[in-house]
Amino acid sequence: MGPGHRDLIFRGWRAERGPALGPRRSFTRGIALIEVLVSLLVFAFGVLGLVGLQSTMTRAQTESKYRADAANLATEAIGRMWSDLGIVASYNGADCASIARCKEWQDKVGTSLPQGTGALDLNTGTGDVTITVRWTSPGGETHRYVTATTIARSGG
Repeated sequence: MGPGHRDLIFRGWRAERGPALGPRRSFTRGIALIEVLVSLLVFAFGVLGLVGLQSTMTRAQTESKYRADAANLATEAIGRMWSDLGIVASYNGADCASIARCKEWQDKVGTSLPQGTGALDLNTGTGDVTITVRWTSPGGETHRYVTATTIARSGG
């Protein structure tokens, strides 16, 4: 095996494989590049979807917290009224500033909820009470929580 034999093998390899794989290699590389770009596009849409889902979940969680706070505040007002049965008729109306405990409750509604307000509507004849708590969420939507109960002394 002299220098000529090695040259023949080298030429044979280039003659058989070189030109046949040259164009095919660049075509394969082009397809691989397109596949990578398509996979990046799919990945980007997936990430955008996750960001949108996270945003929606955060908004829903915030709204849920405000609703729970409003329910707790309404229940607290009912508890305050039960503890002041002797002057429960004074709790009537949106502005019950004449009673310190009612004013405290309204102030608490204002600080616990964004733009929160609380109103108590008492029917003194039946003892039926409707408590309305309103607030405006950061998105600008106005919400309200309404609960009703009866507060009356036992007939004994």
